[in-house]
Amino acid sequence: MNLLLLGGGGREHALAWKLRQSPLVASLVVAPGNPGIAALAECVPLEITNPLAVVALARARQIDLVVVGPEAPLVAGVGDALRQAGFDVFGPDAAGARIEGSKAFAKEIMRAANVPTARFELFGDAEAAAKRALAWGPVVVKADGLAAGKGVVVATSGEEAARACRELGALPAGQTILLEEVLTGPELSVMALCDGERFAMLAPSQDHKRVFDGDRGPNTGGMGAYAPANFLDAGQLEQVGREVIAPTLAELRKRGCSFRGVLYAGLMLTPSGPRVLEFNARLGDPETQVLMMQLDCDLVPVLRACARGELQVTVLPQRQGFSVGIVLAAEGYPESPKTGDAIDLPASVPAQAQVFHAGTKRTGTQLVTSGGRVITACAHGATLAEARARAATLAESITWRGRHFRKDIGAGAPSLDLAGG
Repeated sequence: MNLLLLGGGGREHALAWKLRQSPLVASLVVAPGNPGIAALAECVPLEITNPLAVVALARARQIDLVVVGPEAPLVAGVGDALRQAGFDVFGPDAAGARIEGSKAFAKEIMRAANVPTARFELFGDAEAAAKRALAWGPVVVKADGLAAGKGVVVATSGEEAARACRELGALPAGQTILLEEVLTGPELSVMALCDGERFAMLAPSQDHKRVFDGDRGPNTGGMGAYAPANFLDAGQLEQVGREVIAPTLAELRKRGCSFRGVLYAGLMLTPSGPRVLEFNARLGDPETQVLMMQLDCDLVPVLRACARGELQVTVLPQRQGFSVGIVLAAEGYPESPKTGDAIDLPASVPAQAQVFHAGTKRTGTQLVTSGGRVITACAHGATLAEARARAATLAESITWRGRHFRKDIGAGAPSLDLAGG
């Protein structure tokens, strides 16, 4: 098979690494890719939100399956254009991608499908939202549209919430503002590979959004993750499939959307059970990096079956133990990341560990930083403690001026220092 993977971040490097392990893959083309991916596949510079350009590349390379990594091309209708041209695509059409592209739409779907979620109100005017927020007091403020993981503020007072409404309302993504009740409990990510009707769940994982240890500082796109997050037990995972994934897919089908791709439920495990905080229409980053290390099967047949509406498996085999990923970020991230700094990588990477590139590029022969989240240092271990120690050692061995990373990824996981199943 000839595969085309769209994207150039850490998620796509991990996907390319996993896809390359399949004996079914004859060629792998990645657009635009990154220097780490270039060691595994042919990288083609391309504007991946341009449907015509992506279709032309798929035709030129006689592609059998297209895997879409990030959300932007999905929202731009790249999946629609590829399907209309006759290609198998893992990634929903633009109608399905609205579940990530519009938080208001996602809430509408949840309400119609009776999916457990937080109480919420919608506002088309930032000032109206700010006035209401003063009355709510502690509240979650969300911009409706895509905001690179930074469109959410958990406000501890009405005044902070009102200020957040005005700040988010000034963004292109903030033309509609959501106010949502504050839920309590650990957050986790549950992702299902879907064929429009059936689905197979990946291991639950936990992302760490705040930039500094102890969950301090501003929100980011994600500073690290681990899997499996076993504080969501097998019964609760099955409950999420039954009460969240299945009814959401059914509601999307009722609206004429056959969702073939990843349905990602960002959950909070409250005292009353799992509640959906948000939906995404693609794999998470940095969760994908650890999920690919945990997955113990050939991913290609699963993605192809999803793309064709022919998924048969409901359980994806997982490795024993745990995987931990630590994101190394550029100086100044997330507010004003500095780029162009020379990166020093270790001469070799230990067994049970992987380096996944994200914000890197080559200037001549020198690898330099080119974004905020630069590299994810990942490692597997029989216990969470072992995986954490290996990932930390790897992270320490990767250096550039001003780089920083959290040292507590997975440290707060409850009752997890046992071999994962």
